[in-house]
Amino acid sequence: MTINFATNEVDVTLFGDNIQLDGLSEKIGQTYFVKRFRDALSISTPKGQVFVFDYGVIISWGTSDSKKLQLAEMINEYVMQLNIQKDREHYVFEVSENATLSMIDDHIILPDCKTMTLLSVSHALAQSAKLGRFEELAERTIKDNAYLSLTLANTGKIPLSRKKLSMLRGALFSTKSDILLHFNLLDTPEFFWEYPEQEQKYLTVSRYLDLKPRVELLTMKLSTINELHEMLAAEQNHKHSSFLEWIIIILIAVEIVLFFVH
Repeated sequence: MTINFATNEVDVTLFGDNIQLDGLSEKIGQTYFVKRFRDALSISTPKGQVFVFDYGVIISWGTSDSKKLQLAEMINEYVMQLNIQKDREHYVFEVSENATLSMIDDHIILPDCKTMTLLSVSHALAQSAKLGRFEELAERTIKDNAYLSLTLANTGKIPLSRKKLSMLRGALFSTKSDILLHFNLLDTPEFFWEYPEQEQKYLTVSRYLDLKPRVELLTMKLSTINELHEMLAAEQNHKHSSFLEWIIIILIAVEIVLFFVH
């Protein structure tokens, strides 16, 4: 299927954590032609193509601002944990017949504008947007807790109560779990199991976006978060042991005092 476009812009928007495609497909299907491709929904408009990914990312190809606004209002009610300030990325594209798909300076050159070509490229763009969210979350978590290791190195202890340590451990575990829960989204999409002839298009764009090295760096950041979590666990156990030791010392002292009193 070949598509007409209102603009030559590609908009990538991270709407939220997840989007319920089944309900959305039924609603939007009353107005536009919709087709499901595993974790993505293809929406054909009179001038433009939109892909909705179930992990919260929307890719709009050549769609007018008014149409994007209309679709956004329809999509919002099916988004889990909606982002108030949506993360957005912008690219431009052109179609050059018989050209090899390429990407230079955020400029996408397409050999055609068929749905399958746009979807293959969109998979890489959507993963990059989701990965960016994970990168930001991991980086912020590490920066916010960097003082803990410095304090431990300088003083030999972390001056926090057991309750505060438990809260920090919980926050670190929540961050790590949130990323790991969705980590498989960064693998080669299952879509290409069914359409292997389209995979090279995806790989071309994913290389431009540095998906593989960025995933490797994110893995290292997750290891750092895990080390912070283990450090806090050790410190919490130490505080608990010290607390028990003081209780035993006090009980022994009380017993000695009572012995001499009697």
